[in-house]
Amino acid sequence: MGLSLAELRAWQDALARPRTIPLVAATLLLLATYALSGLIWGGVVTGLGGPRISPGDAVSIFMISNMGRYVPGKIWSIAGMAALAKGQGVPVAVSATSAVMVQGVGLLAAGALGLAAFAGGSGPIPRWGLVGAGVAAGLLLLVLAVPSLFHAAVALWFRIVRTSRPANLTSAHVLRWLLQMAGVWVAMGASFWIFAASLGMELSPVHAGSAFAAAYVAGYLMLFAPAGVGVREGFLVALLAPALGSGPATVLAIAARLWMTAAEVIPAAVLWTFHQRSRSEPDRQQG
Repeated sequence: MGLSLAELRAWQDALARPRTIPLVAATLLLLATYALSGLIWGGVVTGLGGPRISPGDAVSIFMISNMGRYVPGKIWSIAGMAALAKGQGVPVAVSATSAVMVQGVGLLAAGALGLAAFAGGSGPIPRWGLVGAGVAAGLLLLVLAVPSLFHAAVALWFRIVRTSRPANLTSAHVLRWLLQMAGVWVAMGASFWIFAASLGMELSPVHAGSAFAAAYVAGYLMLFAPAGVGVREGFLVALLAPALGSGPATVLAIAARLWMTAAEVIPAAVLWTFHQRSRSEPDRQQG
C-alpha cells in the first residue's frame, strides 16, 4: 500500500495540474451536497416540532458545526449545532436530536451504498456484492414498514447515542429523510468520481461511489479518529487498489482528503465570519 518515489513522480504532474473543468465540477457538486445536507437538517428540525429555519441559516449552522468532526469523539458537531441553532430559537433538545437523526440516516444511506464495496473482491464490484446492497436496502425498508421493528430500531439508536427519543418521530419521517440523504450520498459519490477523473484516474461511477461511502462509514465508526483521518484513507486505498494499483489509490486517497477538507473548512470559515458579524451588528447599533 506504500507509495514509492517512482510512483510519486509519475503522479506529480496530475496533482500539480489537474484537469480544471472536472475539478471545478467536482468541487461545486461536493459543495452542493453540503448545502443540501444543511437543508435536510433544517427539515428535520421542523419535522421534530422545532421552528422553521431559513435555508441560509440552516446551511450556515450545518456547515459551521460540521467542523466539530475534526475533534476526537463524535459529539462536538452535535454540541456546536445545538449552540448555533439556539440563536434561531431551536430548543437544545430538538437541535441535538435532529443532528443525531441526520447522522443516523446518513450513515444508513452511506452504509447501504457502500456495502457493495465492502463485499467486493479484487476487481470491479461483483454482482453478488450489488445484490447484498439490495438485500440490505430491502431489510431497511422492512424495518421502516413494520412498526414493532421500527420502534425497536429507533430505541436502540437513541440508546447508543444517549439521547432521548422524540415522541412524534414516525417511520414516514425517517423514510423521507433517509431517501433525501441517499440522494446526497449518490451526489457525493459522483463528486468523488469526477474528482478522480480530474487527476486522470479512471474508475466506474459505481465503484468510486460505493468505495467512497464505505470508507466514510469506516472512518466515522472509529471514534478516536477526528473526521476519520487515516482510517478513511486506509479503507479507500484498500478498496480502490485492485482497480487503480496501490500507488495511484494512495495518491487519490490523500488528494481527496485535502480536497474535501478545503471544501469544508474554507466555506465554514467564511460563514463563521458572517455569523460573527451578524451577532455583533446589534451591539454596534445599541452602542
